[in-house]
Amino acid sequence: MMAKFDETLTMLKDLTDAKGIAGNEREPREVMKKYIAPYADEIIMDHLGSLIAKKTGDENGPKIVVTGHLDEIGFMITQIDSKGFLKFQTVGGWWNQVMLAQRVTIVTRKGDITGMIGSKPPHILSPEARKKPYEIKDMFIDIGATSKEEAEEWGVRPGDMVVPAFEFTVMKNEKMLLAKAWDNRIGCAIAINVLQQLQGVSHPNIVYGVGAVQEEVGLRGSKTSTFKVQPDIGFAVDVGIAGDTPGVSEKDAMGKMGNGPQIVLYDASMVSHKGLRDLVTDTADELNIPYQFESIPGGGTDAGSIHVTAKGVPALSIGIATRYIHSHGAMLHRDDFENAVKLVVEVIKRLDRETVDRITYE
Repeated sequence: MMAKFDETLTMLKDLTDAKGIAGNEREPREVMKKYIAPYADEIIMDHLGSLIAKKTGDENGPKIVVTGHLDEIGFMITQIDSKGFLKFQTVGGWWNQVMLAQRVTIVTRKGDITGMIGSKPPHILSPEARKKPYEIKDMFIDIGATSKEEAEEWGVRPGDMVVPAFEFTVMKNEKMLLAKAWDNRIGCAIAINVLQQLQGVSHPNIVYGVGAVQEEVGLRGSKTSTFKVQPDIGFAVDVGIAGDTPGVSEKDAMGKMGNGPQIVLYDASMVSHKGLRDLVTDTADELNIPYQFESIPGGGTDAGSIHVTAKGVPALSIGIATRYIHSHGAMLHRDDFENAVKLVVEVIKRLDRETVDRITYE
């Protein structure tokens, strides 16, 4: 298997293996910085910790942001009980059904500790209680400690980050990639590869590859990073819902893995910008880059913050159809990632001042 591990897979593994919930993004930021630095003229940060990598084509041209978010969903330790069990708070959206009996990593000052999310055994629950989803507030993390003192001695403190323990895996079908934190290290990877593919290519603008912090708790880092850049056009690159598993109908979710990047028409955070959307789909049609439309009644992406920054920024959210998001591990299709990069690069080449003005003011 390892013989087939090319540069892209190594980068994707490094990004998804990095541990970083909202407010604790240092590790994924360092990984993103390592991979994007060779293609950037300058790397800066906003004051919340979002990474901003600048690549100048025409220094008088419009400013374009391509934003993925660094944070993943996870947990935070809130309390250690007298027997050494850990109480926790969810950070980002979790569904009770996918949490119990899962292995996690607690990141402490003294190093990483393995834990397991536990509950009362079903054998001692009433028949009615067994049928109901177990409440998150009744779950705990077991690290094998016998007392509060022992857990503290190992370095555990309230506020410590907890992330899913999950191994990056290339599936038997090598296009299918399984990992934790695709939401949204895949967006960070797209931003990295967009800058890489603009190496030595003339483009009529200034491009910023952004790794935003704290998306999962309210699109926060994209507010501050976008404000710092003051862009003319914004792209949020994130995961989307794959509706190609058993029991999901087209009306529930349209996206299918392998059918190209998703052009998000509408979600709870933004109505996508019509002019930018048309430019993106016209470019894809012209170059035969596959894409699919998506509309989601709930949820949102960093584009929700990008488009209402300062005087307003024409923005679009581009998604990668992903199965099992907001759980321990998720699966996506490598072709969708590569086509998303290709599409964003080709659109950037067309975003000169005249085109941006036309899109913005028509």
